[in-house]
Amino acid sequence: MLTGSGGKSVAPKMRKMSEKDIDALTKRIILPSLPVSDEEMARATHQDKGQKLARQDRWTELSRRIRYADESRLTTPGGETASLLLAFGARSDVVSAAEDALHDNAEPSPEGIEALEEVLEEEPGDYACALVVALAHLDIAWAWHSIMFESTPEKSLNRAHEHLERAEEILAPYDGVALDAPSVLAAQCALNATNEKRGRHLAEDYATLIGIDPEGHRHMRAMGRHMVPLLRKSPNVLEIEARRVASQTEDVWQAGGYTWVYLDALTADPQAIELLDADFFIEGMENIIDRKRDQHVINQFAAFCAISMAPLKQDKQLSRRGHATREQLHDCLDWLLADYLQELHPLIWSQTLLAPGQVSMLPSRRALVVKGRQTALRIIAARFASEIADGSSIAFSPQGMYRLPAL
Repeated sequence: MLTGSGGKSVAPKMRKMSEKDIDALTKRIILPSLPVSDEEMARATHQDKGQKLARQDRWTELSRRIRYADESRLTTPGGETASLLLAFGARSDVVSAAEDALHDNAEPSPEGIEALEEVLEEEPGDYACALVVALAHLDIAWAWHSIMFESTPEKSLNRAHEHLERAEEILAPYDGVALDAPSVLAAQCALNATNEKRGRHLAEDYATLIGIDPEGHRHMRAMGRHMVPLLRKSPNVLEIEARRVASQTEDVWQAGGYTWVYLDALTADPQAIELLDADFFIEGMENIIDRKRDQHVINQFAAFCAISMAPLKQDKQLSRRGHATREQLHDCLDWLLADYLQELHPLIWSQTLLAPGQVSMLPSRRALVVKGRQTALRIIAARFASEIADGSSIAFSPQGMYRLPAL
């Protein structure tokens, strides 16, 4: 294995290979694969529990669990917020039914959301129940906008606006700071991100949320994603706020806050990279990995560098600096694979490749696992092709990546 600056392992560059050549090399990549990771199981556990309790009308129990998750700052191994996962599961039946109707060009039945509204009367003053209902309205608003805007723009905007106004009305009585409830603040931030006027205060809103839950990196990622639309008027805003978050969370993440804020923003808008400090981003990535030696996180970063930061061809919108920065992040794949990857989580790779937020329908879970594994192995084989061209293999283990000579 070659070694670059800072002791990071890197692979030599290879000539362009055909897909057939690369597929042949994937047979010499020895990498354990987890079709179902601990992270997926943890997320499913919280979502399924929320869905089950809502279906059984056990709202008092659901509220207790959401409150406990908020108080304890409970997360999955990969850092997903448990209170929000419970709330997602609790509203999933209603939101899915509305989305299915819209995909069929039909008006969603009001019965589902009306049933949730009745919970507010049965559980007055309960912020956890209000959270579920408000987020259901927010999700349905997004569904109207994303699914129906092209065919019926005026109607979709009116319906979306109605649901957003109702979500705001439901959340208005609750102070997330006074309640010590990050889930409420996160919901209010997501709601404010839909409104250009309130969006001006989005950075302050997220600063408040991150202040009471600095370990919750999901909030930082959401912040970066929600600030992308502001870049048109204020190109510097993302860089300024990413550095502010890095300073705010330095005791927890060192430079990692900067990386978390930029991570999803760079995927959502390629031009967000123009002001990125690549060295600081990479330092933050290293700090995060040092703190969270979790294979879910390693797979996320590896897929991000390999796929999201792959070189763009003939993109005249990016400056020379922007292209160089993408290449620098793309090259981090080498040391991520060599020094940290121990097992493959295929779903992360397929979801990174397919960008689920930008497509209306996804393949089956089995197809996603197969696609993710194929994508990851092809990328790894191409990256280390020169080292296995002689018939040797590359193996991954907790001790790092190593080469097995040909027999």
